[in-house]
Parts: sequence; structure tokens; C-alpha cells
Amino acid sequence: MLRSNTIQVFEHTFLPIEKGSFEQRHFVALSKLNALHDYQYFDLKHNGVVFKQYVGAIQVDDLTIEILPKIDRYESEDQENKTKWQKVLIEMLRVTKKLKIQQVGQANVTKQSIHLLDIYFEWFLNEVQLLIHQGLIKQYYKETGNVKALKGKLEFAGHINKNLVHKERFYTTHQVYDKDHLIHQILGQALEIIAALSQGNYLYSRCKKIQLDFPEVKPIKANENTFSKIPKSRKIVPYENALAIARLIILNYAPNISSGSEKMLALLFDMNSLWEEYVLVRLKQACNDNNMEVYGQASKGFWNGITIRPDIVLEKNKEVILIIDTKWKNIDQSQPSTHDLRQMYVYNEYWKSTKSLLLYPSNNFKEKIVKFDSFVALIQDEEHHKCGLGKISVLTTDNKLNENIGVDILQMMA
Repeated sequence: MLRSNTIQVFEHTFLPIEKGSFEQRHFVALSKLNALHDYQYFDLKHNGVVFKQYVGAIQVDDLTIEILPKIDRYESEDQENKTKWQKVLIEMLRVTKKLKIQQVGQANVTKQSIHLLDIYFEWFLNEVQLLIHQGLIKQYYKETGNVKALKGKLEFAGHINKNLVHKERFYTTHQVYDKDHLIHQILGQALEIIAALSQGNYLYSRCKKIQLDFPEVKPIKANENTFSKIPKSRKIVPYENALAIARLIILNYAPNISSGSEKMLALLFDMNSLWEEYVLVRLKQACNDNNMEVYGQASKGFWNGITIRPDIVLEKNKEVILIIDTKWKNIDQSQPSTHDLRQMYVYNEYWKSTKSLLLYPSNNFKEKIVKFDSFVALIQDEEHHKCGLGKISVLTTDNKLNENIGVDILQMMA
């Protein structure tokens, strides 16, 4: 299998089936992947797929599809614009700590374009190479099998069954202390996946070299439950990054779905959540010097076990001064939905806030506007809390991700 074909698309766009690029076999594979994930990634049409709000990368055999964020549906889909939004996506992932881009080498950038999967694969290979250089740990684990000297616990039923003829052997459960343990088996599985998905790519030879330096371990098929069995100790701390990336790769790798022969890996992120996390990080940075506290995902009981949770809460002197709900969509000149406004009203009531803000992105670097209006009070002339509609630029004048969004939001409040 060679990775030879790459397609870049924007979220919420249609990708038609075309011979030589996105073929029927790729369409079938994506339909299986979508079914596996409760049909949340895209909508299937008879002649293609319509992507939803998920961005990232999908690889199906020899095809890589990179899905990029987009604010304006009328925005140009030329290569220059795609490159711009790819950099925005990568920077958002870096700032929200879903990616450590500073660890990715740039030696091969001139040879071929770098894609999101390559960046994650290279990050993982860097981590494993560092672990090998530092020295891989040994661990105790239990092993059951035939040995030539009695050690550990003799398993009588197995011993009688297997050693009636071979009296010199003992079937026991005993402790072993070496490098073939669960942690290295998980890393070994992730290396196998990268080797399978990077053939024909500059990372393939590097992955094979690392595999030669890596100890031989038993092959496993790790799942969600496997990662919960990883022991907690100080010796594991250097492995945390590698295990986190291995978990992402393994749990999103879907070989032989529904008895098919496709090798698939999907690293996809909900753009609504990513935008919320990015704004939260930048606001925390901006509030460090402003005597303010910023909280994300603070929930309160609402009704019969149901909770409500605004995206971001700002406090000053232990009093809530603003509640923010982020929305990754271009609202243009239209009004926010009634549902969103009701939600903000409830947030104000439950958090005793005088202001809430629906925050939308803009690709106009000059745009930084907010307009607050009061909710209508039930009692005439009674002062009531307000909700604002804010639009803020995602990009700077040189088309880079706006790292001053937190400062800009605080200025909007002034």
C-alpha cells in the first residue's frame, strides 16, 4: 500500500466520487467508518459525501483526506486559502495541547507537503526515539507456560494436560522481568499502524528504523479497556506523551471494518469544541494580569439530574462578570437563534450574571464588534441582565491565527 493521493477540503463542503481521486471504494470505506461513529462525521449522498463540523484527517488505504476549518461558505477554495487554514488548524491544535508542533522536524517540508497525519506520526516517532535513547524500562508481569525449572505457582491441570510425556517440564504461572510488557506492546502496536499507513511516505523508513531499535514484544490488539490497565508509577511519567499519541492512533485506527480490507485512520476534531478551547486558553492568558478568573465547563444542576454548562465563565472578585458561549459559524447579519438566546438567559439567571455573550468568529481582521441588549424584564422598569452578540477576527492582517483573541474579548467588554 502506497500513500499517493491527498485531497484537501473544507468543513461543510461536498466531495464527489471521481475516478482517480475519491473513488467508489473510498466512499464505501468512509460509509463504514461513519456508521462505526454513529454517523456524526459526514452525510452520505448517492454520489459523494458532505462533511460536517469535524476537521482533521482521514486516511483510507492510498488516499488522505484533510478537512480544514472554514468560516465563510463563499470563501475561495484555492490552494493558497487551503494552506492558510491548514496552518490555522495546526496552530489551534498546538495551543489547545492536542499537538506539539515544535517537535516536528522540517527537513522534509521542501520534498513534499506535510499533512496533519504526518505531523502526528512524526510526533509519536520522536517520542519513542527519545524513550529508546533514555533507556526503555523493564517491568514485572505474570506469564503462564512450560519452563524447565520449577518456579512460581504450578498449574496442576495444565501441567498434567501438557506434560504427561515431558516429565522434565513444569507448567507454571511465574513472574518475568523484562521489556515485553503492556506499555511497550501498546507502543509497538502504534508503530505497526504507522508503518502500514506511511508506505511511500518519508516517515516509513524512519518508522522501520525505530522498530529495529525497539524490543520484540508480543503483538496485541489494544482497545479502550487496555489503556485503563496501564499501571501508575513514576517510571511511567516519561511515557505519558507517547502513550497519549498511541491511544489517539490506535483507538482511531479501524482495520477490516465490516469484513472489508480497508486500512483506515481518522483523526477528527469537532470544530465547535476546538474553537471553544482555543478561546478559553487565550482568555486565561489575557486574564492573568487583570485580576480575573476564567473557568471552562462549570456546570450546575438544572432539572431532575440534568445539568447546564456554559462554555466560559469570567469572574472578578468572586463575582461573575461575563458568561460566554462560543459558536463556530458565520452569523453574517442575521440574528442568533431563539434557542441560543433562551440558553443565555438561563445562564445569567443561574450564575447571577448581568452579562452574557454569544461569540462568533470572523475572517475580517478589522472586525471586533459587540452589541449588548437587555432581556425584557417581567416587571416594568426593572433592570434586567443582558446578552451580547460578538464577532471577533480569527485571523491577523498577515493571515495568521489571532493569538490576541483573549485581549480583544476583554477590550470588547470595556
